[in-house]
Amino acid sequence: MAKIPSRIASRLSEGIRRYQPVIAAARARDVGEADTVTIVKDFLADVLGYDKYSELTSEHAIRGTFCDLAVKVDGTLGWLIEVKSAGLDLKEQHIKQAVDYAANQGCEWVVLTNSCTWMIFRLSFAKPIEHSLIASINVATLHPKKAESLDLLWILSREGWKKSHLETFAQEQELLSRYTLAAAIQSDEVVGMIRRELRRINPNARVDEADVLSALQSGVIRREVMEGDQAERAKKQVGRSAQKRLRSPAAKATIDKSAGQATNSPEQTL
Repeated sequence: MAKIPSRIASRLSEGIRRYQPVIAAARARDVGEADTVTIVKDFLADVLGYDKYSELTSEHAIRGTFCDLAVKVDGTLGWLIEVKSAGLDLKEQHIKQAVDYAANQGCEWVVLTNSCTWMIFRLSFAKPIEHSLIASINVATLHPKKAESLDLLWILSREGWKKSHLETFAQEQELLSRYTLAAAIQSDEVVGMIRRELRRINPNARVDEADVLSALQSGVIRREVMEGDQAERAKKQVGRSAQKRLRSPAAKATIDKSAGQATNSPEQTL
């Protein structure tokens, strides 16, 4: 992630110090949703840098009802915010409500918050519509001097939004997801690398790629990350990457060279 400009880092750091006691007090008093919306709106303006009057609105209609807040930057809808009371723990039904709002609006990003916890979701408008949790920020545990804390707020800030840092962060999270990692481990290239390493451990072992893949799938990788829509998408993503790599001039040259070497000096395969 790009380095946070010092001016913005200072604002985020000061915002953490200022709003942690405010939010803690609101949770202790179990303030209602309307008061929580006020805290969230102030946090968006004072800490995250949005203009309270031109970029934050509570009048965004969605199929006859209104979401709690909508964030518009340069006149374009960026993300929706569903706010629950400060003392309320966020639950699955609250997530569904927030996601349904975003789905009905055709908005890719939605945040569910009780002012303390900020859950950032990204929608995928496939059939059916799916959502994934990109990040969950707990303001109470943020540290005003730690880069990890400031980075989490930076991706939601106005400046970070305009530089697409939330998009970049989401891509990184997807890349490191258990589904993508499982698909990468099962790829021909990785399976081949594991086989070669096993042969170095025991040169006499008659182990081929199929044996390695079978062992990975039966006892190493959990079945839950090898099945379902998310697993299939990850496999396709890894497959596309492999095909693109094979089509590159460097890869073709390597393949041609290997084929020539195999023709001139055949190698016995275990």
